[in-house]
Amino acid sequence: MKITIIGQGAWGRALGFVAKTAGHDVEFWSRQNQNQSALSQSDAAILAVPAQAMREVLRQLKLSSPLISAAKGLEQSTGKTMAELAKELVPNSEFYALSGPSFSADVMASLPTAVALAGDDLAKASHWAKALSLPTFRIYPSDDIKGVEIGGAMKNVLAIACGISDGQRLGESARASLVTRGFAELVRYGKRLGAKPETLMGLSGFGDLQLTCSSLKSRNYNFGYNVGKGFSVAEALAASAGVVEGAPTAIIAQKLAKHHNVEMPIVSAVAAIVDGSSNPSDEILKLLSRPVRVENQ
Repeated sequence: MKITIIGQGAWGRALGFVAKTAGHDVEFWSRQNQNQSALSQSDAAILAVPAQAMREVLRQLKLSSPLISAAKGLEQSTGKTMAELAKELVPNSEFYALSGPSFSADVMASLPTAVALAGDDLAKASHWAKALSLPTFRIYPSDDIKGVEIGGAMKNVLAIACGISDGQRLGESARASLVTRGFAELVRYGKRLGAKPETLMGLSGFGDLQLTCSSLKSRNYNFGYNVGKGFSVAEALAASAGVVEGAPTAIIAQKLAKHHNVEMPIVSAVAAIVDGSSNPSDEILKLLSRPVRVENQ
């Protein structure tokens, strides 16, 4: 098949490598390489662009082929997931969400990686999962788009929290607590919006969270680490090697949590640090001062 990769960043190139290795004809489209013939003739388009650029891309390109989103975030201005943006801007599109614990460098090096691909129709999701899978890039199909997208978006926010903790040298025990309690927040929010618990426990939820919260190869963790060390938010963003999806997502996630009456104190702390209304030391103190209660509440 002919696969068009929208975006030529590190993740776009990695997914292009996967599709080409799987035997498909791969072409790229980007702002610098606006290959119009690739768009009109593709059997599927993989959207490897930041969440905050997705609206512009969908509006500009008017794609008719199946869409596979590799973005992990929420639109800051509206709180919409990528699936909701596609429904708004390309209402008849066949949409899939690809997410899971995966660094582009690992994928390019053919190191073993596993991710999830979700669509409304499990049979169709299975078709695309099989078409794009490799022995070293296993894709597990799902019919829970909501769960896959929530896991991918929220884990980036929590990775910032873990980076801040490590930048402040709070220790590995603190990071483990943040991962665990942060995951509880992710699950609470996902359940409220109708995500399946088993999806949140899987590759696109807990799996991606575990990877992203402990490695400087993660842009979000690295951003948080620099903030924890004393960089300003602007300085930490400027020092990042690419887009930090968790920063804008944190701000809208905090608003959505309040709207849906879901308690997410770690997400709220990250949002306050990112928007400049607070600082790491004060937010850490707030978290440590919270009342002790039953763990699963």
